[in-house]
Formats: sequence, structure tokens, C-alpha cells
Amino acid sequence: MNCEVCHLKELDVEHFEIREVLRCILHTIVFHRALGLVRPKDIDLELFEITYVQCGDVEVEKKIDEKIEQFISWVEKHPNKKSQICLSFYEVKNKQQSWFTNKIERLYWEQWYVNLNVIQLPKTHSSKSHHSKVVFDPGESTSEERSIRRAALEASLRDVLFQIIKFVNEKKDHVPPISEGVVYFPYEITIPSSSDSAFGMDMIKRMLQTGHPTMLS
Repeated sequence: MNCEVCHLKELDVEHFEIREVLRCILHTIVFHRALGLVRPKDIDLELFEITYVQCGDVEVEKKIDEKIEQFISWVEKHPNKKSQICLSFYEVKNKQQSWFTNKIERLYWEQWYVNLNVIQLPKTHSSKSHHSKVVFDPGESTSEERSIRRAALEASLRDVLFQIIKFVNEKKDHVPPISEGVVYFPYEITIPSSSDSAFGMDMIKRMLQTGHPTMLS
């Protein structure tokens, strides 16, 4: 089985933007890969003029929110670092059990890499002379820079959403047959762990499980 991989455009985000940005991206991916009857729910972002669609499933929301909170905790321990979240869809296959293998095998058929660069911008403040007159106010400049950056991020986030839709529409041959009564393909969300190499090791373990190195391309 081929594993199609999509590397989404990297986004520069501030810490307080992570939650909304990831919810928008992850829910959009899951929604477009939903199979059965879902109850679409439009969500308006608070920070951006963007509306995305959720599946309206409490368990999906819970699973995504839990992973986002774990990712935010990781970011707080590793500030100013580029990071990656991987959403993987897979099939569950039963295979003959032996002394060195599990009975259940996951065959990954699609992976989405969400790339974030979490940045820290200087706080706004004002400088005053001893006569209490404002001689320079970097706060105004910084506020303007933030507005420009926010507009750029909103445009980039729209690009990512279009990238998702384009990929879903173009890449269909690798999608497994649909089982009756199934609403969602099994999926997992992988975040970086405490060590820098652990995330890569997770990917290597998956390659060994599936035997398909194309998933790492």
C-alpha cells in the first residue's frame, strides 16, 4: 500500500495563535476525509476572518483538542523552535501472530505534516523623556507590524486550507475501500516529544510496521 504524504506550508505563529490555527487545519483534514454521515458545523475563527467546517463529532473534537494541548505544552518547553505535527490515516489489519509481532497491524495510507514556526514578538511599550513627553513610541510601530504579520498569517492559513482541498481532490487512488457503517478512517495525531529525535524515531517505527518508506518522503 502506498502512503501519500502532504507537507503543508509552514506558518509563522505566535503562542496565542497556535490553538486556533491547529484546530482549523486538523479539523479541515478530518472533515474532508470523513466517509459517512456527519453533521457539519461551521466555525468562525476569533483571530482571523476565516470559517472552517468541523464534523460535529464530540469525540473528534476531544481527540484533536487533547493533542493540541499536548503540543502547546511541548512548545512552552521548547520556545522559538520550528515544529511539526503529523496526522496519519491508517487501516487496521489482522496478521498471523508470532513471538516477535503483534496480532494487529496499522497500515498507514496518508500522512499530513503541519509545520509551525512559533515566534515571540517584542511586547509593545512607550518611551518617555524626563519631561513626561512621548519622544518615541515603539508600541505604535510594533502594533502596526503585528497587524501586517497577522494579515500575512491569515493569507497563509487560507493557502494551507486550499492546499488541503487540492490534495484531497487530486489524491484519491490510495484511499482504502469504504467499509459499511464506518464514518471515519482510523487516524492518529503525533506531536514532538521531549527529545528532538523522538519524533523522527516514531516515523521510523511506522516505516518498519508498514514496510513502505514512501511515507517518509
